[in-house]
Amino acid sequence: MPGPLSLIIIGVVALLVFGPKKLPELGKAFGSSLREFKNATKGLVDDDDDNTATKKEEQKEIR
Repeated sequence: MPGPLSLIIIGVVALLVFGPKKLPELGKAFGSSLREFKNATKGLVDDDDDNTATKKEEQKEIR
């Protein structure tokens, strides 16, 4: 986990590179992308859980 000094340095560098007007836009875009990724991976995990439950039910029927 980065320390507070590292986060401050990263923030200052980002401010210098992108400027104060672009940073909120970049943060919003990053948050949206992260949210979409999280929802997509949650869907994949849910699908895997459903497949596992279906396979277990099929195995019970065979026995």
